[in-house]
Amino acid sequence: MKRSGTADLPLHGGRVPQWLADRMSKLGTAIVESIIERYGRSELLTRLSDPFWFQALGAVMGMDWHSSGITTSVTGALKRGLHHRSDELGIYFCGGRGKHSRNTPDELRAISARRGFDGEALVRTSRLTARIDNNAIADGFQIYLHVFIITSDGEWTVVQQGMNDASGMARRYHWHSATVRDFTLEPHTGIVGAHQGRIMNLVDREAQPAQNALLEIVRQKPIATLQEARHLCLPSRHEVRATDVDLKRLGAVLAVAYERQFHNFAELLLLEKLGPRTLQTLSLVAEVMHGTPTRFSDPARFSFALGGKDRHPFPVPLKTYDESISILRSSLDMAKLGDADKFAGFERLYRFMHTIERDYRPQADFEAAIAHEKKISPELSGRSVLDD
Repeated sequence: MKRSGTADLPLHGGRVPQWLADRMSKLGTAIVESIIERYGRSELLTRLSDPFWFQALGAVMGMDWHSSGITTSVTGALKRGLHHRSDELGIYFCGGRGKHSRNTPDELRAISARRGFDGEALVRTSRLTARIDNNAIADGFQIYLHVFIITSDGEWTVVQQGMNDASGMARRYHWHSATVRDFTLEPHTGIVGAHQGRIMNLVDREAQPAQNALLEIVRQKPIATLQEARHLCLPSRHEVRATDVDLKRLGAVLAVAYERQFHNFAELLLLEKLGPRTLQTLSLVAEVMHGTPTRFSDPARFSFALGGKDRHPFPVPLKTYDESISILRSSLDMAKLGDADKFAGFERLYRFMHTIERDYRPQADFEAAIAHEKKISPELSGRSVLDD
């Protein structure tokens, strides 16, 4: 059984600026479409239910690498970008933050009517996941975002987030239907968040005595336990540090981008003439598309694709962002017309980067990499929310 997880993230306010939101929607949609094209819808849900991959996806799209805002902005960008193509791709995003979360039941019923699902069963599932994380797990976090993602095959993933005003932290909870046999038997694929002291979790494996006592009172069937979860805990500081990043993995990305013998070969893999900065971005996008779960243990590394809207580790390079979207989109369009070479180039690029990492073990100079990004930022139309 696949296990999902949770994430603890510092609460961030504010809004995603339109210049970034539009680009996130385009890039995120292309990444989702690429994964569905290559691996299928079930694999996409498996990745969305992994808190580490989800955080890496947000970072590679230019969001603040550590903040709670990744949850809202990523799910919102994907819902907007996929809305008119949901029937074509067979993937539906329901719900959202605040008042949008309350629309989840009606959205699920509408999709069920079109696809032949049991709409009321899905609504019950949606409410159960929210109630378990909000009520059965008394960890001090109140749910304010609930997104239910379902495929045309009936498989689903839930991503929801709660806030704790006292600690200034948010906790993201991930669920995946492929792993859930009993909603009261360790149902989470993952929970992400910082340690908050003693927590009452009535769906934990060790809560059976308390469960039995409660159930005896209300004369219900005994409740069992929860699955083990993957946990991601990120700091409140904004800056990215060398300790947040696997420098060998980052070194392979920079080698592909800037070392001539690797750069030239990487260009051949993509059948494209690329500048080093775009190749750096596409290398990290290729890893999000094709990397295995162990590759996302350091999600901060993916902020070296397109920076962050708060200038950490550097401003978002808009020229590189637009060129990367264009290349990824054109590769998908060509694949639909029967020319899959360019689309397959992203997988070849990922394998090549992995080979460099394994055989050459390059070590990134972290401070020099950030200094270089900041130096070239003006010529790449680097932008952040501070400029707005």
